[in-house]
Amino acid sequence: MKSHKHETNAPPLWRNHNYLLLQGGQIVSSIGTQQQFIALSLLVLTLTGSVVQTGIVVSLNTIAVLVVSPLAGALVDKWNRKWTMLICDAGRMFLTLTIPLALWFHALTLLQLYAVVTLAGVLGTIFSVANTAALPNVVTRDQLPAALSQSQAAYSSVRTFGSFLGGTLYSIGNVFPFLVNAVSFGVSVLSLSLIRGKFQSRREGSSLPLHKAVAEGFAWLWKQPLLRFLTLVNGADSLRYGAGYLVILVLARELHTSSSGIGAIFTAAAVGALLGNLVSNRVRRYVSFGKIAISMLWLEALMFPLYAFAPNALVMGFIAAAEEFVGPIYTISLDSYRLMSTPDSMRGRTSSTVQFVVQGAQSVGAIIGGLLIQGMGAKWSTLLLGGWLLLLAIATTLNRQVRRASLPVTSSAL
Repeated sequence: MKSHKHETNAPPLWRNHNYLLLQGGQIVSSIGTQQQFIALSLLVLTLTGSVVQTGIVVSLNTIAVLVVSPLAGALVDKWNRKWTMLICDAGRMFLTLTIPLALWFHALTLLQLYAVVTLAGVLGTIFSVANTAALPNVVTRDQLPAALSQSQAAYSSVRTFGSFLGGTLYSIGNVFPFLVNAVSFGVSVLSLSLIRGKFQSRREGSSLPLHKAVAEGFAWLWKQPLLRFLTLVNGADSLRYGAGYLVILVLARELHTSSSGIGAIFTAAAVGALLGNLVSNRVRRYVSFGKIAISMLWLEALMFPLYAFAPNALVMGFIAAAEEFVGPIYTISLDSYRLMSTPDSMRGRTSSTVQFVVQGAQSVGAIIGGLLIQGMGAKWSTLLLGGWLLLLAIATTLNRQVRRASLPVTSSAL
């Protein structure tokens, strides 16, 4: 880890060359990924007309987490994190390019989409774990919450622009969202290649056999009662999130909303998340970590069922913005707590364990969402998912450790 003297003399984030390159590359890449996320769902619905097939294709991107995440964490703690990230984004660029090529030659099949989404999900999983583990070595410990806050704000801005861009580009031509995403991965590769400095400290656990390294990451997280409970709650919430995405999409289509209008609903959600980011530092100064966690779940539980009664896309957009407002405040607090509490030699494994639970649940939720909609309709599915959120909010409120939880104190102001 960096010494206290080094942290004291470290440049601010806006003058940290490596941090700016890392952040800049990820912003561009996230724009491409976010706008393709909307376009992919619309493309599959157009090709198949099946909500279930759409749920399967969308979920494959994160189902890779169930298989790859535990191994990814152990490998990221052994491998050179920078080279790992470079190879992953180069691979995702070439995979994404196969979709517009197949569309141009009228050769696109559902099987190809399955393969591309799955392989890109594998590479994206490894990249995400490496990026999370590397960040505390690019910035100082005291700068970490601010860096995470800026990353979340940038991602929320990307969602604001990317969701609308995806729907708009798709309405112009179905190849454009995928071309834009491929170019964005190329920009990320270039940005990463310009970064100087180490993405990890001495790899203390690199000699461990792979299965023991994986087990060590699970064991460490399991021995942290607060993180263990909140990770399980996040997984349960992500199950709802994966299902909720399809529910909102189908409800909007039932209201005869255009592709751009659907993108605007998810843009509104991103605006809510961005506003949450803008106030996150102030809120974390005055509100405890535990109260933030409890508030987020209650807000979601109260707001999500309202989608079932929304008369138009505009109202759905307001609901989405309100629901997303508290999310970033909680996410930044939780990520800061976890990264500060984890040794660098295990950071990849603990990050991958969290990703395994949260994103794996999201992928399963997307499939469940498709089945629920097919079986009981979008409105009743919305109310059922709202009841699930209510149970999570009650369980979190009753947990004494969550109610008393607070963030570690850093040694200097952010």
